[in-house]
Amino acid sequence: MVFLSILFMIQKEHYLEIAQKYGHCASWAIWADAGDKPKSNIGNIRIFDLEYNPNILEYLNPNVIMAGLNISRGGIEKVFGNFHDSRPEAQDYKIRFAFNNSKYSGAYMTDIIKDFDELISGNVISYLNKNRLFEENNIAFFQQELIDLKTTNPLLIAFGNHSFNLLDKHFKNKFRIIRIPHYSNYISKENYKYKVEKIFSNEGL
Repeated sequence: MVFLSILFMIQKEHYLEIAQKYGHCASWAIWADAGDKPKSNIGNIRIFDLEYNPNILEYLNPNVIMAGLNISRGGIEKVFGNFHDSRPEAQDYKIRFAFNNSKYSGAYMTDIIKDFDELISGNVISYLNKNRLFEENNIAFFQQELIDLKTTNPLLIAFGNHSFNLLDKHFKNKFRIIRIPHYSNYISKENYKYKVEKIFSNEGL
């Protein structure tokens, strides 16, 4: 595997703290390899089990944060199960194809808006526009998430326009924020990876 250079290796105690506090809404950009089909093994999160895979800590990079807008399905049942959706209609396999075994493997993954189950992102934005306190509370929670990760000048990678606009609104003077297409877009996994890599190249990453 090839990984982005990080300033420190996350420690076991820190990893378990993150799992306990954020495991229901977050994950890491590492997936089990695909089998015969593009979506196979996408929901295999045994890779995050320290007893099964004790070397996982070497590959985690809390200085890169991949952020979606909100969860688009029911609650996450398994720790670090977000972005590892095995449902037939899920598109998480495109992220795996784009990032697994890349220099961004191991990035931390989370949603900006927590515990808000809504498939249509425009509806989420409409709700935020009408409920500013809800937005502010979620931004505060997201900020605390970054603090708990002990990030050092993190790079924020936003999935789609809505996520980017929200991050840019609150963090444009604090962090570097890169916008990439949302993986749910109607696009092949190959084209998705090509577009992501082109954006990174244009950004000098």
